[in-house]
Amino acid sequence: MTSGRLRIVALVAAHDEEDTIGETAEALRRLPLAEVVVVDDGSADATSSAALAAGATVLRIPRRVGKGGAMEGAIARLPPADVWLFADADLGRSAEGLGSVLDVVVSGRADMAVAMFPPQGGGGMGTVKRASSTAIRLLSRFQPEAPLSGQRAITASCLAAVRPLAGGFGVETAMTIDAVRAGFRVVEIPVPGLTHRATGRTLRGFAHRGRQGVHIAGAAVLRAARLR
Repeated sequence: MTSGRLRIVALVAAHDEEDTIGETAEALRRLPLAEVVVVDDGSADATSSAALAAGATVLRIPRRVGKGGAMEGAIARLPPADVWLFADADLGRSAEGLGSVLDVVVSGRADMAVAMFPPQGGGGMGTVKRASSTAIRLLSRFQPEAPLSGQRAITASCLAAVRPLAGGFGVETAMTIDAVRAGFRVVEIPVPGLTHRATGRTLRGFAHRGRQGVHIAGAAVLRAARLR
């Protein structure tokens, strides 16, 4: 990987992730990055302490604002970067595999590269994923295989075109739609060994996916209105 003089920053939005954020931050720090920043979105546990112990810079939000809002607020507060690497807090040691996604953008082969997880059990029924994929296809003509993946490398110019980031869990769907419609090159990259915590078919899991669906629908409706 050749980063040259580029300033590359990893940004992780985390809420109550004390069990995984340390390993995730440590894994990201093994990549050629200037900084790993964890934005603690109103956690009630030791997420901030675990991230600090792992060597990350921590920005703490006292009251939860949601994933997209936390990311947008952090980007507004941080010094500019040439390339950003977004990652979820629950990747653990597998986060180091995002080097291949980062390399695609750093080398100039894409403006935004999205990591694709290997097949993984324990998830839901795919309803929210299909809804996100359909929205992206209808509004941008791009057919994604990993529409909900939060693991993304993105250039500063592409990021500027998709800001302000959509709120909550609609951030990934909106980011892809906006980037493609603005003419940027978006690719998806399989990352062997990449893992995260599956929400499962529990009451909590269904509630999480329900919130995802609402946020995605809101982001899609707003972008559909802009086409009129």
